[in-house]
Amino acid sequence: MAENLAAKLCALLPNENVKAEQWKLLGQENNNTILVGWIDENLTSEQSQLHSVIGYYDRSKETLQILHHFPTVLNIVQASINQSHSLLGYVVKQKINSPNNEEAKSINNKKENETEYHTSETSSSSSELEVYQTYIIELESHDTKIHNLDTMRRKQVRIQFLYKQKSRSSIDKFLVLIHHECIIMYTALFDAVNVKSIAELKSESIVQTFVWAQWDSANQVLYHIHNRRAPTSLVTEDNNESRSKATVSCPTLSGLQFHDELPHETILNIPLNLPQPPSTGYCGTYEDDVIPLRVHDCSLDLIVISDSKGMVCVCHHYLYRPVQPPQHVLDASLSDSNTVHFAYSVTLLHHSCVIHCVVPGIPWSQAKLMRPTFALAKDYMVVIVPGSFTHLLEIGMIHDPSCHILCGALPTISTQASYLVPILDLTTNKISSKKSNYSDNQDCILKILTIDLPTLDLVTLTITTDFLIDVFKKESPIQTRLGVIHFFMCHRHDLEIVAGLVSTIAEKPRSLDVVQFMQEILTGGSYSLVQKNLLPDAIPLLSLLPITTVEECAGYDAKVSNLNITLSHEKLWNTSVMLLSPQQRLIPYRSDIWTRLWDNLGKRSESKPRFKSSQITEKLLVSLACYQPEALSRSSTPMSPSGGLVLASGSFGDLMSNRSNKILDSALPFIEIENCTASRQEHIVSVNLRELSMYLLKHATNIPASSYVSCTPLQVHAMATRHVAAQLESSRLLCQMLCRAANVDPRLEQERGFILIDQLDEIRRNLLFTLLERYRYAIEVTAFPMPQGFSSFFTYLGYRSLKYSMFLQYVERSVFELQVDVTKIIIADISDTKENAVKKLHLLSLLPRSRAKRLLNQWLHPVSFMHRAREHATNILSGEVCQTRGRTSQHCHRHNGLAAFPSADRLSPLDTFLDLLTAKASLAELDFGLLIEATVTSTEDFL
Repeated sequence: MAENLAAKLCALLPNENVKAEQWKLLGQENNNTILVGWIDENLTSEQSQLHSVIGYYDRSKETLQILHHFPTVLNIVQASINQSHSLLGYVVKQKINSPNNEEAKSINNKKENETEYHTSETSSSSSELEVYQTYIIELESHDTKIHNLDTMRRKQVRIQFLYKQKSRSSIDKFLVLIHHECIIMYTALFDAVNVKSIAELKSESIVQTFVWAQWDSANQVLYHIHNRRAPTSLVTEDNNESRSKATVSCPTLSGLQFHDELPHETILNIPLNLPQPPSTGYCGTYEDDVIPLRVHDCSLDLIVISDSKGMVCVCHHYLYRPVQPPQHVLDASLSDSNTVHFAYSVTLLHHSCVIHCVVPGIPWSQAKLMRPTFALAKDYMVVIVPGSFTHLLEIGMIHDPSCHILCGALPTISTQASYLVPILDLTTNKISSKKSNYSDNQDCILKILTIDLPTLDLVTLTITTDFLIDVFKKESPIQTRLGVIHFFMCHRHDLEIVAGLVSTIAEKPRSLDVVQFMQEILTGGSYSLVQKNLLPDAIPLLSLLPITTVEECAGYDAKVSNLNITLSHEKLWNTSVMLLSPQQRLIPYRSDIWTRLWDNLGKRSESKPRFKSSQITEKLLVSLACYQPEALSRSSTPMSPSGGLVLASGSFGDLMSNRSNKILDSALPFIEIENCTASRQEHIVSVNLRELSMYLLKHATNIPASSYVSCTPLQVHAMATRHVAAQLESSRLLCQMLCRAANVDPRLEQERGFILIDQLDEIRRNLLFTLLERYRYAIEVTAFPMPQGFSSFFTYLGYRSLKYSMFLQYVERSVFELQVDVTKIIIADISDTKENAVKKLHLLSLLPRSRAKRLLNQWLHPVSFMHRAREHATNILSGEVCQTRGRTSQHCHRHNGLAAFPSADRLSPLDTFLDLLTAKASLAELDFGLLIEATVTSTEDFL
């Protein structure tokens, strides 16, 4: 059950004889303290009298300090306090009943041409007005002075004190924001004698008419939206056209950065695409929510969330119809039976893109109550729509946003929650990097404390490991499942959880998405291994390495919780021109959120895209077509005789030492040895190493100098070699996971290799083959090297799992590779019947010549003798030098057919042929035994 803030604060009141009711939030300062207000009633007094009270709740110390008792009940809607707790600013919202009141007349006369629209929620009659008034109270003065700022307006008013890094008791500054009018900065000068008393209040207008404003307490930035005149041509043919263009305005989001002693500066100017406001100037009532501190009405629900690392996100929630009808039709049609589009957009300034999310077909009665919660947690923006769905947007600086997670509603949030806002400092809510156990149900990867503004219920938003695993299991959209794999592989670095996800994949091995999941594990796994224990000089090169298979800025449609959700990306161009450069600052190159944002924009230059494995795949399609491993030598490849990579600075050894003990204990179900002079793995590794090295050398110079220390060919080659080693290790890890998912765990099996396959039951053998078939294709598409010994193991597994005709099709299409060891055992397994002899000949014909010749020499069958004898005779007749081969006893057989040896009155064909060979070569070069054996066996019916 959710904890209620009001009940919690009631327990902290020092006086038990006081009844406190009608609690409300009044503000939140930069140290995570909260200003609260309530109505006080003394139960011991004979005359019951109610008072308004403002208190200061320190969340870190769990204490509630009463700042001021008011003699009467006031509708205080917002407050702010200075750092020394000597000044308290607050805003009162009150009603003016009489239209003849002078204050009401002055308010109505401020803008004669302004037409205002009031709903029944605002006023019940034309004679009743709601106005805002701002006050400053001196808390520590002897007579508790209250200063009435002349800000009585029907427009929303807010007050906020500026923060000081250096303690100065002689001056304080605060802002007063008046909607649609101006933003005023006040300077409070204290009395030299009584330092707690205000001697003078100075004011200056720093912003003219604005539409929306928000105060960022963490970075001391004031964001506001105002209308700027659109640029027009100086020369036009029609003056009327020129005047009409001059009236067109463009909504612009600007940011004012405040400093301790220096003047404020406009740091940001971003043009926005916002809907046109109603012609009346209002669309409804003001909402007096104070976290975060904003000035807005219901026509614009916008919030800016930033991070000190240089991430700035502009979140905009809105409802719309695809075709906008006239206003009177729209007013009449907004009934419960009509539907609208629920949508929000997140503008990522540090990535120069906008992410749009649209949910069509939401009933108006439901859509007007749906308020999304935006929260920042390390590399993710969490968007929560209570009772509907949850959206994890990947917005970190590692790579462009692409691996988003779109899932159902969080089970920990009540469906009655209406408007949740975070009350914690968002920079402290980080996704833990601690590795978790796959079976740990309490492992929380995201935890944010929020408050439901209407009820003041404290709601903890938690996203656990088990929740994301369940999302992966529930047939979610493939983009979401890829996002879950990417999260655990590249952000959590948790191989055990990924192994659990692979077990889920193995439940439906014939799914069309299985290969794409494997590609994501391979790519993300290699990137995760590379970045471990990386030297500082090589860290910038990570921005060039592949990290995910998901296409950057790609939109998709998904169905979540019976909602059809459309996600799309939109690129922004020249975002840096909207930002003040570091050299243009008041203090050039002063490190803050804006210089980091500038650096982040420079890092994502379009001139240095990430390396794509498809570039290698295309070249391997050509090179592997004419691949002859017997013609290669190990000395020309980057592989050592033991089969391990020879890496610069021992990086492969470092990489292997970082593997978890559980993974080290999990060996492959085959022996990682190949008998070829140079294996297929070596060829792929060499191509990868060459292509990646050239790519890094070409693009490393485009990395900004501020983030790049040095770039030498040796360092680039070391990074490329490290990445290739990580590719091999990633492919090994995935192969291990797949074998374990098929219930073939080498740690529990007594045998390995071909013997293990023969001992497997049919169910496990078929499942293992299906998974490894997809694995082999994923390896080929991503141009990753396979573990040594896999090719022969996979071929024999296919031989045992498929029909022989299907097996031959796999061989003919180069899916199965017939190495010497596996071909030898397959030939030995096929009996020497007439039908099977033809099978063996066909199988040998599919091998390279040298490999087929080796196996043919070991096949003790008449057809083998004939083929060898024919080749021997052909070599002699063509003039090739042949080595003398001695006859062995295994070639001697007794034959009943003597057709090759006629009687004395007839000439022997064999003698004639031997005479012909003797004329071409010396007797030492002839293998008479083989020729005679082949001649004798030709008289038999063996085929």
